[in-house]
Amino acid sequence: MASTSDALNEFIVGGKYKLVRKIGSGTFGSIYLSVDVRTGEQVAVKLESQTIRYPRLLYESRCYTILQGGVGIPRLRWYGQDKGYNALAMDLLGPNLEVLFRYCSRTFTMKTVLMLADQMIKIIEYVHTNDIIHRDIKPHNFLIGRGRHCNKVFLVDFGIAKKYTYGPSGKHIPFNQHKNPSGTPLYASLNAHLGFEQSRRDDLEAIGYVLMYFARGGLPWQGLPGNTKKQRREKITETKLSTPVEVLCEGFPTEFTTYLNYCRALQFEETPDYMYLRRLFHNLFRSLNDPPDYTFDWATVNTNSAQPATAVTRQVQEDHLPAHSQG
Repeated sequence: MASTSDALNEFIVGGKYKLVRKIGSGTFGSIYLSVDVRTGEQVAVKLESQTIRYPRLLYESRCYTILQGGVGIPRLRWYGQDKGYNALAMDLLGPNLEVLFRYCSRTFTMKTVLMLADQMIKIIEYVHTNDIIHRDIKPHNFLIGRGRHCNKVFLVDFGIAKKYTYGPSGKHIPFNQHKNPSGTPLYASLNAHLGFEQSRRDDLEAIGYVLMYFARGGLPWQGLPGNTKKQRREKITETKLSTPVEVLCEGFPTEFTTYLNYCRALQFEETPDYMYLRRLFHNLFRSLNDPPDYTFDWATVNTNSAQPATAVTRQVQEDHLPAHSQG
């Protein structure tokens, strides 16, 4: 009897996309490097069993459909059902920022951090403009593009995203303080840890923690001991609550402190001033006297290599998670 893996290797999803190999796992499914049998083009296909208790891939496909054509959103190729699976095909992207951070020995220059900050804020503004909050901001969910898009950042994995408005008038969802914590604990906002309903402010606060993670090389609440997932989450919550922003950002430009304090001070329904936040980092960038040429650290790691960017792509090819991230 053929194994599940062998069966999937013969699977041509929707009669269009032949699975090649598994390359990652998203919040609610597995991701496969695949080939369009008509054109030979590589794509990413995410599969989710139709028998799981809480299927999310249809909802995720709807989020991508709403966001199509926007800055930092990968192109959705196809969504449908086949052989007991929900399936989603989209552009194959490059490695995620966690993989690239490890490749750079867990050290990003301030230039790279600031260039990432600008793109990440711009992307989340676009997502929010379309009435969606992501709710799982983390390095694994930001991927770089391929080819001519190799210097662009893309946001993926909308498995637990949510509309923050409802009804024909676009009324904001009500505040609720009895929610189960959602998102990745290392980067989740304080409000998310406390079980408060998330809104736009929480995505932005999470971006702040991602930026400090890149700037510092780690976070104070990282690697805390605990016998269970619940215990580790509780320790992260306790440490995050007791760590002032000024302590978290100590030794780094004051713009990072200003950014996080601004995000934490936002009211539940308040529309963030995205331009103000981007301008904070633009002004800091000017002080570096190094133009934002979108030459990121991972493109210059192998300075002795004739093709450093190609070397990066080759090294992380087996690790990267196109179109989604590990959940």
